[in-house]
Amino acid sequence: MSTERETGQPPPPWVGVIWVGFVVAALMALDLFGPIVYGVAVPAAAAGLYLAVGRRGAGSSRRVAADRQDLVAIGALYVVVVALFRLAFEGFGTDRVAGLFLAFAAGLVLGVGGGLLYTVWHRGRSLASLGLTTARWPVTVGLGVLFAGVQFALTLWGYDLPAAEAWVPLLVMSLVVGAFEAVFFRGFIQGRLEASFGTVPAVAGAAGLYAVYHVGYGMAADDMVFLFGLGVVYAIAFRLAGSVLVLWPLLTPLGALFANLEAGDIELPWASIAGFVDVAAVMAVLVWLAHRHQRRPQDEPTGGRAAELAHAGRGHLA
Repeated sequence: MSTERETGQPPPPWVGVIWVGFVVAALMALDLFGPIVYGVAVPAAAAGLYLAVGRRGAGSSRRVAADRQDLVAIGALYVVVVALFRLAFEGFGTDRVAGLFLAFAAGLVLGVGGGLLYTVWHRGRSLASLGLTTARWPVTVGLGVLFAGVQFALTLWGYDLPAAEAWVPLLVMSLVVGAFEAVFFRGFIQGRLEASFGTVPAVAGAAGLYAVYHVGYGMAADDMVFLFGLGVVYAIAFRLAGSVLVLWPLLTPLGALFANLEAGDIELPWASIAGFVDVAAVMAVLVWLAHRHQRRPQDEPTGGRAAELAHAGRGHLA
């Protein structure tokens, strides 16, 4: 299977500005539309905008073969992660808290660790190819603060928070889950899909897999339609910056915290913080080990990693 990948110069800056405006508008629309309408309208608007401006400034295109190893790795990790989440929330449930947490933690660690192991150790790629990069950090931080600020103003600004024991553990959980989702769905899945199929299929595919993975939490179909629309927004935001830092630690954790507070169906004890901190520590150690393992730029051939870094730094939807 093959596809065409755009090459040449990146699109002009005004195209990126338009897409930033789209993300801001889509976040503001969270307060305007119901879940089903949002899940349909936002992807449709993104598709229309791409047809209008997305191709402008793109260079020539060439045929490239889809990387079958990448696709097999995505499929295998995805199935196991979703199965672990399903086991946690539908198999063990709140009646068996120890089993629930262990299966949940295993899914979180596997999503991050599996992506790192495959990318850095097996394929010899860089952390930057997973969006774990501080390149162009002023742009990334600026976009992250902008997007999170819009979302915060619509959700948590002036929100009547419950007692600390009701929301602090939820915040810690949201930070850990947000880190997992940023690395697994944006850096790993979206990044590998884009390398094989191009930007638009990668955005749609990553958003769709992000929505469906919530079956592991036992969510209904209408919730997953909404999450598909939200996944498109997150995927575009990630594509604009090329770094997971545009989503984490502000945008996605704050959104998850608000959603959990509004749902009111998750109660976590203070002790759960220690468990999530342990999971975060394991993730951090895995990233550190991957950083130590990846080859230095001067030790690598000019091609694979250099192309990945250049691709990660483009910062435009094209």
